[in-house]
Amino acid sequence: MARQCPLERVRNIGIMAHIDAGKTTLTERVLFYTGRVHRMGEVHDGAAAMDWMEQERQRGITITSAATTCHWLDHRINIIDTPGHVDFTMEVERSLRVLDGSVAVFCGVGGVEPQSETVWKQSEDYGIPKIAFINKMDRVGADFENALTMMIERLRTNPVPVTMPVGAGDTFSGIIDLVRMKSLRFDVATQGATFAEEDIPAEFLDEASSRREHLVESVTEADDELLEKYVGGSELSEQEIHEGLRRATLKGAIVPVLAGSALKNIGVQQMLDAVVRYLPSPLDVPAVVGTNPYTGKDEERGAGDDAPLAALAFKIASDSYVGRLTYLRIYSGSLKKGMQVLNTRTDKKERIGRILLMHANKQEDLDTASAGEIVAVVGPRNSATGDTLCDPKKPIVLESMAFPEPVVSVAIEPRTKADEDKLTQSLERLAEEDPTFVISTNEDTGQLIISGMGELHLEVLTTRLTREFGVRANVGKPMVSYRETISSAAKASGEFIRQSGGKGQYGDVTLRIEPKPSGGIEFVNKVRDGAIPREFFPAIEKGVMSALGNGIIAGYPVVDVKVTILGGSYHDVDSSEMAFKAAGSIALREAATKAHPVLLEPIVSVEVVVPEQFVGEVIADLNARSGRIEGTRMRGDARIVDATVPLGRMFGYVTALRSLTQGRGVYTTQFSRYAEVPREKQEQILAGWGWT
Repeated sequence: MARQCPLERVRNIGIMAHIDAGKTTLTERVLFYTGRVHRMGEVHDGAAAMDWMEQERQRGITITSAATTCHWLDHRINIIDTPGHVDFTMEVERSLRVLDGSVAVFCGVGGVEPQSETVWKQSEDYGIPKIAFINKMDRVGADFENALTMMIERLRTNPVPVTMPVGAGDTFSGIIDLVRMKSLRFDVATQGATFAEEDIPAEFLDEASSRREHLVESVTEADDELLEKYVGGSELSEQEIHEGLRRATLKGAIVPVLAGSALKNIGVQQMLDAVVRYLPSPLDVPAVVGTNPYTGKDEERGAGDDAPLAALAFKIASDSYVGRLTYLRIYSGSLKKGMQVLNTRTDKKERIGRILLMHANKQEDLDTASAGEIVAVVGPRNSATGDTLCDPKKPIVLESMAFPEPVVSVAIEPRTKADEDKLTQSLERLAEEDPTFVISTNEDTGQLIISGMGELHLEVLTTRLTREFGVRANVGKPMVSYRETISSAAKASGEFIRQSGGKGQYGDVTLRIEPKPSGGIEFVNKVRDGAIPREFFPAIEKGVMSALGNGIIAGYPVVDVKVTILGGSYHDVDSSEMAFKAAGSIALREAATKAHPVLLEPIVSVEVVVPEQFVGEVIADLNARSGRIEGTRMRGDARIVDATVPLGRMFGYVTALRSLTQGRGVYTTQFSRYAEVPREKQEQILAGWGWT
């Protein structure tokens, strides 16, 4: 079957932003102007097509990334609308892993907000070219220049406006195209679908001329050929400016910036023009690199339909009608309905039953899918997020994804015996969908513990248990996921010796443990002269890692340590892997106990936006929560308080803030770091009272 859209005219993009920057509203306009939907849905009405989950519509936020496809200027645009709340950052991470370009949406009032920085860094880690859309220019306090300055200072990027607003706040009436030097006025009667080109108003002409000069200079600085022409005194044509912008964007030298208001239907079409003009096609990004699972050698897969199939599963979802869905980005080759593919993680073949083109929670059946496309498939039962599905004759393992550790936990139990099995099965399905959702059992109490990225994350998941899976469960109060580490170095030996007349067990290990300031866990072997046979070292490492995982003082995982195996002894007959694993665990626990272990708690960065008259009360409350005030700054007519606070002291903060500010304060948090728990608080936790 012939490809419907040439690969060079395919765009795989994500819409990313801080919560409430307007990215879902922007996506709704995109779908309307491209003809994908015939009526715009509004987030505040609970009618946005991309926010299809019941909880998304009730809460007015995006919880899960949603995929759709539309067409603009003979280009096919595959879009993933991502969440903006910090608790669902992993949804952004796995979406960016499979995208070629991105649209970063910023609020014209708030500019670069905390989660904006987080998702921007995620996109930088993957080397994704971006354009920016300064949204909400119709809001009181909107400041285009301030948003650009914040991009430079906070994101350390080079924003280059290609459109600018005509006015701001109540006076915002349209945009100016800086390439064509025309003012665009949008028709309210057609919901912005049509617009008129006019001369630039006199009061904006100087600013527009200055910005256009900056635009041309930025393009020529990144392109030697255009620079030579520009320095020679020749004017650049519109086409040359667009081509120069594209090359500079793909290199990451600049970020084209556009202005508008999605809610007022202004500037969205120009943003779409920028997507097809400046963001990459699958042919513009480097060939994906993977590893042959049998030879261990690196191999490339270029974006071509005739190449061997290589696809990455980046999301698992449950659908009430079609069952288990595996979302795929196809990097090379073609996928056909009914074909068998190899999952290189499980080394098993799986059959593709159906191929679906997704539009939020609606599906369109396909017979084939080609390189560069994003689709969902039905059939694979054992696929997980990060798995590679490929041609069985040409196996390859693509780079997977790393998932952050959960920081908040709650105990959960079924209300009745009838709910017990259903609860376990439902939790497993949720964990399958969300790699940041972890299920465990407290060995001391036998309680079932679920862990996630924040209060809202766990609240959403436990609500889904009731509404989607029909499980009745009792949920405990949130608990902080602490960590442990050591504050000094220490050495110890561990012996595991069992003699019972016949063959016994013998393992003897000496090791040193020390802090590792750079983070992580490092395992080093310095055993010399065959004191311990080489085949026992993997068992020693397993024993050490097991002890680190179970903690030293309170059962929390030990982090940021270096463990060095110094020596030991073995017995020709009685030594075994089991004995050395036990000896390694014993030695580690003994050494760590001597190394002054301490408890660590998660610290979050908090940004509170409040009217000026409530700043004093907010700061006093944050101080009472053991917070550290980093500073305050103005944003429009509001004051922003920046602080770092122990996560455990932030539970229930939304209610407290509403009370302090008469419902007018808002806040955002994001994980910052782990820090040592004060001695008196550590004693409370170890005594078993004072989880937070």
